[in-house]
Amino acid sequence: MQTSSQPGQTSPQLIRGVGLSSATALNMIDMIGVGPFITIPLMVSAMGGPQAMLGWIFGAIFAMCDGLVWAELGAAMPHSGGSYGYLREVYGPNRLGRLISFLFVWQLSFSAPLSIASGSIGLAGYASYFWPGLENQHLAHHWSVPVPLLGRLQLHWLVSGATFVAIGVLALATMLLYRKITSIGWISKLLLAGVIGTMFWIIIAGLSHFDPSLAFSFPPGAFTLSRNFFLGLGSAMLIATYDYWGYYNVAFLGDEVKEPGKTIPRAILLSIFLVACLYVVMNISILGVVPWREIQTGQDNSGLYVVSIFMRKIYGPWAANLATGLVMWTAFASVFSLMLGYSRVPYAAALDGNYFKVFARLHAEGRFPYVSLLALAAVAALFCFLSLADVIAGLVVIRIVLQFLVQAVGLIVLRIRRPDLPRPFRMWLYPLPALAASIGFLFVLISRTNSLSQIRYAVLILISGVTIYLVRAWRHAEWPFRQHAPTKRVVSN
Repeated sequence: MQTSSQPGQTSPQLIRGVGLSSATALNMIDMIGVGPFITIPLMVSAMGGPQAMLGWIFGAIFAMCDGLVWAELGAAMPHSGGSYGYLREVYGPNRLGRLISFLFVWQLSFSAPLSIASGSIGLAGYASYFWPGLENQHLAHHWSVPVPLLGRLQLHWLVSGATFVAIGVLALATMLLYRKITSIGWISKLLLAGVIGTMFWIIIAGLSHFDPSLAFSFPPGAFTLSRNFFLGLGSAMLIATYDYWGYYNVAFLGDEVKEPGKTIPRAILLSIFLVACLYVVMNISILGVVPWREIQTGQDNSGLYVVSIFMRKIYGPWAANLATGLVMWTAFASVFSLMLGYSRVPYAAALDGNYFKVFARLHAEGRFPYVSLLALAAVAALFCFLSLADVIAGLVVIRIVLQFLVQAVGLIVLRIRRPDLPRPFRMWLYPLPALAASIGFLFVLISRTNSLSQIRYAVLILISGVTIYLVRAWRHAEWPFRQHAPTKRVVSN
């Protein structure tokens, strides 16, 4: 495999080869992934009944509000890196924006591999339906250490056969992505076909065997606005947030999108609408066949195979086996799309001189950021040793604290600071969606039991990121240790 020369030399440029259909496909396979197929039991348990559908509905509303934030920023600044470029420009490229954009890439070094690992772990979990021995744990350890001011940090890691399946999935996705972007469009559409086919089969099977008495058998006090109701709703919305995320994937490929001013907003909003419809109908279909109490009371990972259980109840073992295989296909599609989008972020930051320069390298022939891709896969492989529940909670909280909140507020800041900035797409009902998204994210962070456990990790990542940035800035005489803006863009260590 040939690689490019140092980024400081004349280097090849990214190719604008992603159209609306490919962009929407990449978003949708990123959004769907394995999440909705394994999180239904978690949603039902969080709210104690089929009223868990509120989590999907409110999750869709807040996803659309935040999607409008991404749509405006993505259309106005269509470059590789997505949030990195937005935060840099919003808060000042030579001032606070330099620190905040660095912190975004730093937290993404943790949250992006967590997101990718969740798809790999979910796929390996469904593989255990075929080979139950994969679930046998060979090694497990609970790690706990007190940290001054933050409290006690806890981590549980384990090793099983499924762990190595998850790592193998990452290796396969990396191999498929090690090529030109123009060769990836047809792969994304092929993967999307399997994803949509799986969901439609579930929906049609569920609706044809639908029992309203099961789907709408609400327990007493299901909609009583008590403290427990809001704690349950917060937990359900955290899971829904994880399941909906991915609608912004195309924004990370801005330099590789055709007519980005039109394509990026359309792909974002269209993917949210389509996936929300699929989620709501699919979950009602499943709850109309599998009693929610049976899903809720699963104690030994039986809920992980909810789609397999669903199909077995309707058609028998052959359908359960086929559905399990299709869910594994869907999970792989998500891993593929996530690795593609996130690998462009460290590349963009390094090219800007605000991250480690090795990530700015492009493959000489394929013209893709190969170092960033390989590093992302390696870190995700390490996270495959964690439990799926810890991976989901960790990545959602880290990303809300260190990315989504500052970006939603940042859109309003940018409107005030740069009213003259060309905006091919403008947020509908501005500024209400940005404010609603911020309120929704704060609700998800606070309204949960044991919410501080993941927030501690987010704060630790924030503190370490600020420290690393200040050391680098001091070494290279960058903000806040210099008074004047540099005369040219450089790539630094």
